[in-house]
Amino acid sequence: MSAQMQPTGSAYFIAKETARPETHTLSVLVDNEPGVLARVIGLFSGRGYNIESLTVSETEHEKHLSRITVVTRGTPHVLEQIKSQLERIVPVHRVVDLSVRAEELGQDRPLARELALIKVAGTGDARVEALRLAEAFRAKVIDANTGHFIFEITGAVAKIEQFIGIMAPLGLVEVCRTGVAAMNRGAQGM
Repeated sequence: MSAQMQPTGSAYFIAKETARPETHTLSVLVDNEPGVLARVIGLFSGRGYNIESLTVSETEHEKHLSRITVVTRGTPHVLEQIKSQLERIVPVHRVVDLSVRAEELGQDRPLARELALIKVAGTGDARVEALRLAEAFRAKVIDANTGHFIFEITGAVAKIEQFIGIMAPLGLVEVCRTGVAAMNRGAQGM
């Protein structure tokens, strides 16, 4: 055995992870009942996995099923652990790694969109520039007065990040984001 594969006091061997961390989008179909989200989140926090984005909503009202979309980052080994541990939670019906599924379908990544509300305060030239840029990004003004705007923008995460970055020097005050909603292209469901 190599030095890095020697048994330790733990029940598990410690192996140096050489794979690079990847960002993946997981879709989890669960029963819509109290405590399910807490159990799913507890799995992540209890094992030290980070959640970059989280959205959840009931998607099948008659069956009382909800869809949790989680964006997380890890090595392929860690991502496999996350998926298998999620599948063991009793109210979980199905776990799909949308990132892997997109690759299987010959696509770069799953379709992913996010909604953000962005408050920008400013007057004069900064105000005019913020409005001009918002139009270029197809952001809608949903609230305005003489001192501020609140923009609503929907799109890919990179687009929202870019819009926030551009608004920062123009008087960015506050940002509220929904988290990623994602699915794969094609006729097949989750």
